[in-house]
Amino acid sequence: MEGFVRKAVSDKVTLIATDQYVGYKHLNRMFPHMTVDHMQGEYVRGEVHTQTLDSFWALLKRGIIGTYHNVSKKYLPLYLAEFQFRHNNRKNPDIFGEAIGGC
Repeated sequence: MEGFVRKAVSDKVTLIATDQYVGYKHLNRMFPHMTVDHMQGEYVRGEVHTQTLDSFWALLKRGIIGTYHNVSKKYLPLYLAEFQFRHNNRKNPDIFGEAIGGC
């Protein structure tokens, strides 16, 4: 997991917020890292929460199940890129213009 995180996360990140999953325990050696303990009913502590990531996965899941119904391993990176764009532009009032303008 460390190799993936090093590739996926910018070195300019100011905080990685996760839950207490044991696989994340070494992140604090690489990045500023804080956790919330869902097992103890803690979901938010100041700026530390996982709702942004949970929101992304919910958007992806609804898109795959509700719109595409199925995805193949071959095209999964394209689906992820589409939903990454949607999530990152979710507050953009001209998301359509942004999408077609990027061509």
